[in-house]
Amino acid sequence: MVVTKNLGFTEKVAKLDRQPLHVVSTPFEKATFGMGCFWGCDSLFGATLGVLRTSVGYSGGTTGSPVYKNMGDHTEVIEIHYDPTQISYSALLDLFWNNHEYGLTTRIKRQYMSLILCHNEEQRRTAEASRTEEQIKRAPEQIITEIATAGIFYPAEDYHQKYRLQSHRELTKELGLNPELLQTSHVAARLNGYLIGVGGMDQFDSDAERLGLSEEQIQYVRDYVRDNEGGGIFC
Repeated sequence: MVVTKNLGFTEKVAKLDRQPLHVVSTPFEKATFGMGCFWGCDSLFGATLGVLRTSVGYSGGTTGSPVYKNMGDHTEVIEIHYDPTQISYSALLDLFWNNHEYGLTTRIKRQYMSLILCHNEEQRRTAEASRTEEQIKRAPEQIITEIATAGIFYPAEDYHQKYRLQSHRELTKELGLNPELLQTSHVAARLNGYLIGVGGMDQFDSDAERLGLSEEQIQYVRDYVRDNEGGGIFC
């Protein structure tokens, strides 16, 4: 216990032993999107309320055991675990349509193509209806987004996971982020977005203590949120 004085009164305050919030056991559903370079969308969705964790990797193709230097016919994608009671699949699709690095109507190599991989028939129906609505908005340009059934997801190499967060080496070390936690940690997903300004200051301030950050870590991240809020998310 530590003793502090406040307005002449002596208060006993329990010293908090905060621990980073890596594990959340909330029931979840999956969403998988290809939106260009996966570093940007990892930050975007990681700091989106209702998203529990994110991982980037390769999917959508047939090549076995793809890696970054040889991904064959796969696409860079993000796999999102989200709480459907807090955010809908339609809301995730809104972020998908409005945050492509290379656009929705420009045909580029398959690595960076616009892709929705559906995990069930409900997702497919929602995605197809959403694409139809988006096409009406963007006519006469032709949306080239593909919608397909989700197959095997191959996690990308460790250095791709939470790429923006990993550039803050001391913070990454303090949080105890090993290769597994870079893919599964809730606080890592959040900070990977907050550090480039996603979510903004008000959201971060309301979320920081829940994430188990120390006062020093909170101030460190706040400085980056302040400086980067409103900026871009892509490479």
